[in-house]
Amino acid sequence: MAAAKPTLTDSLSFCLAQLAAAAGEALGGEKDPATNETPLSRALLALRTRHIKAAGGIERFRARGGLRPLLALLRRAAAAGSAPSQAGPGSAPSSAASGASSPAPASGPAPSAVSSSSPTPPVRLRKTLDLALSILADCCTEGACRTEVRRLGGILPLVTILQCMKTDSIQNRTARALGNLAMEPESCGDIHCAGAVPLLVESLTACQDSQCLQSVVRALRNLADSPQHRLALAQQGAVRPLAELLATAPDAALTLALVRALLELSRGCSRACAEQLSLGGGLGPLVSLASHPKRAVREGTILILANLCAQGLIRPALGNAGGVEVLVDELRQRRDPNGASPTSQQPLVRAVCLLCREAINRARLRDAGGLDLLMGLLRDPRASAWHPRIVAALVGFLYDTGALGRLQALGLVPLLAGQLCGEAGEEEEEGREAASWDFPEERTPERAQGGSFRSLRSWLISEGYATGPDDISPDWSPEQCPPEPMEPASPAPTPTSLRAPRTQRTPGRSPAAAIEEPWGREGPALLLLSRFSQAPDPSGALVTGPALYGLLTYVTGAPGPPSPRALRILSRLTCNPACLEAFVRSYGAALLRAWLVLGVAPDDWPAPRARPTLHSRHRELGERLLQNLTVQAESPFGVGALTHLLLSGSPEDRVACALTLPFICRPSLPCRKPSLWRRLLLEQGGLRLLLAALTRPAPHPLFLFFAADSLSCLQDLVSPTVSPAVPQAVPMDLDSPSPCLYEPLLGPAPVPAPDLHFLLDSGLQLPAQRAASATASPFFRALLSGSFAEAQMDLVPLRGLSPGAAWPVLHHLHGCRGCGAALGPVPPPGQPLLGSEAEEALEAAGRFLLPGLEEELEEAVGRIHLGPQGGPESVGEVFRLGRPRLAAHCARWTLGSEQCPRKRGLALVGLVEAAGEEAGPLTEALLAVVMGIELGARVPA
Repeated sequence: MAAAKPTLTDSLSFCLAQLAAAAGEALGGEKDPATNETPLSRALLALRTRHIKAAGGIERFRARGGLRPLLALLRRAAAAGSAPSQAGPGSAPSSAASGASSPAPASGPAPSAVSSSSPTPPVRLRKTLDLALSILADCCTEGACRTEVRRLGGILPLVTILQCMKTDSIQNRTARALGNLAMEPESCGDIHCAGAVPLLVESLTACQDSQCLQSVVRALRNLADSPQHRLALAQQGAVRPLAELLATAPDAALTLALVRALLELSRGCSRACAEQLSLGGGLGPLVSLASHPKRAVREGTILILANLCAQGLIRPALGNAGGVEVLVDELRQRRDPNGASPTSQQPLVRAVCLLCREAINRARLRDAGGLDLLMGLLRDPRASAWHPRIVAALVGFLYDTGALGRLQALGLVPLLAGQLCGEAGEEEEEGREAASWDFPEERTPERAQGGSFRSLRSWLISEGYATGPDDISPDWSPEQCPPEPMEPASPAPTPTSLRAPRTQRTPGRSPAAAIEEPWGREGPALLLLSRFSQAPDPSGALVTGPALYGLLTYVTGAPGPPSPRALRILSRLTCNPACLEAFVRSYGAALLRAWLVLGVAPDDWPAPRARPTLHSRHRELGERLLQNLTVQAESPFGVGALTHLLLSGSPEDRVACALTLPFICRPSLPCRKPSLWRRLLLEQGGLRLLLAALTRPAPHPLFLFFAADSLSCLQDLVSPTVSPAVPQAVPMDLDSPSPCLYEPLLGPAPVPAPDLHFLLDSGLQLPAQRAASATASPFFRALLSGSFAEAQMDLVPLRGLSPGAAWPVLHHLHGCRGCGAALGPVPPPGQPLLGSEAEEALEAAGRFLLPGLEEELEEAVGRIHLGPQGGPESVGEVFRLGRPRLAAHCARWTLGSEQCPRKRGLALVGLVEAAGEEAGPLTEALLAVVMGIELGARVPA
């Protein structure tokens, strides 16, 4: 088959020459345009179908200068198309030109377009326009061409054609070219200034062709490239026709184009956008399209609904259309382990939180399982950035008893406590338009000055929650929540949207508003916790370890004065009789005393952390809270509750009660009956129960610290006027020791001369007096004066005794008391006593029946290891020697009032570790010290 014969249009040069010739004729205006129509049409057709679509064709066309004659041809065609209507009002190209000189998009009506009754362009002109516009639109898909077209002033002719040529095909290609040009930010601004938006909006309502509508919709979408341009589009009425078309879209392609355009226009949804979309009836179709089989349509629609939630005025209508259920279900699917990434959940989380601002939507969200979903997000550490927003949204359910019960059952309180501990970031600010639509806008000065609490009070009265203003007390309401900044035109906020400066006084506020509480990051969490604390029995949720930890962390860790609401929560809980048992079971009273009064937080134990200095206000708060618990404990109800806990409670409850009683039972209160603490702890065995629990697994991280503090307080209750003293033993004045009676035997001329030597295992011979040694101990009397062979020997061996351990033995045998020899074998603090010469000397004193030496050695150990130079770590070492008197000494040191609470707790930890599974000696030693009796005497059972 023969090859096709080349034609003139196969040459790009020929096509460009024809294009330039036609442009030159148009500029000169000397010839009839119809004379060269056929060659021009062939050249344009070849350019569109062959040269432009070839690889690199657009770049060659631009490089060969094809854009300049192409745009000149379009100017000629625009002038020809507008000529019949020059006399018509407002339809000349000059109208578009005047729009181009405008510095910003106009919000008023656009230049009037030619009506549908205006003359139709000639067929040849229309064909030329179709081909030229198609070539230009294809060229504008490349960035370099878009820049060149803008430089050559090609935007204004397109706007003129859009205004004058109402044929669907021309409108389609013109809109396509403008849409491609709008992909450049500079060109997008020029298109807005040229007045193209009203013309494109008119095309939406006048055009019936789906392809043309898609091009117009795409152009509008590309023109929404910035917040300013999106606002301009909405103000010029671009959203409503899009919403109207959405309900009657003839095909899936147009539907997708409409969804994509509305998604772009709804970013940072303005009030004008929301109003037009609602007036255009777009909410119902959007909700229906949320279940569209095509993923792009479905996901785009859902994001539009999420964007619309930023406007409070449309959220009630959105809820009525079913938007709440759609957004909740979609967020639930994305929360699924196999769902979308956490990043894609962010707009839906924001939308669901904003929906909580209207009562009607809160009810729908609750019925759709939204509370469980929000709680799941609060528990998810990956969603920590959203936690402040979620907590603020949950404030909307403040007076929904059913929702609060559900939230409490789902574990909201410990999560709120985590918010107080500073585990989340700042809540993102919302604009005024996001405020709840439950409170209609009122532009009166009185409303603006009234603040959020007055708005809330009016709403509560209107909804029937209260019969009048006097029916709402600060204890029941969100106690004087800060209002929005005064603006005459601002809508009244809801509790979920209350945001105010963190300072307590803002310039310009009324005197009543000046005393309002600060509303910072912790405000929503404290408001919800305050609401929970107002329940008849809040103990199950708030009087728990996590909740108290969060509240106390906030109270003691706030850089400035904490919110009074947090202090009221603690006071309300400690004054509630229903919470007394919970404070006992959870070691709450002990925690209040340790953290507030003593300044030891759980994070400070056992190793201290760098924390601000304990302020006196913390101590005062702790004493006041403990006094509240004391009042409850001394009441008939409290006496019965504590008695029941100690006598009939579980083993854990009995131990907790025994530990707590010394903190909340004060002898200063008048009482007709014997003190509750004495009856329960001493007579009913509570003290022994607590002591027996010391060596068992700790039920609380601070249990041993609590126990040491509790035993010290109990000791003060038992003997309030007697302060524990160092145990009395053989006097040993280290500064002026007694004269040594053994040293004369060690000189070169001993007086009297030794008549006996003791031989140690090391070979060392120590001189001695037989009579003095036999008199000092029954052991040596039998050994040296009896019938044993040693009685006839001058060199008596002493087995199993080192020189250091033998030294105090020899001194004691010769009558030395307090000469300092007992200090020799005792190692300094920080070195172990087990295996030392001191332990060996103590064992030898017992073996040789020298009780005085034992007591003197124990006193030496106590003075060195439990004296001013000793510390809590030495207490366990001393206790490990297993000496009853030393055990009592350790107990006295541990519970001594002169010890700081931290040292006391660390010492008890050492005692428990040293005691191991043998709790008997430790129990007896502590019991004797607490009761103020000598060890070995009879202790009450």
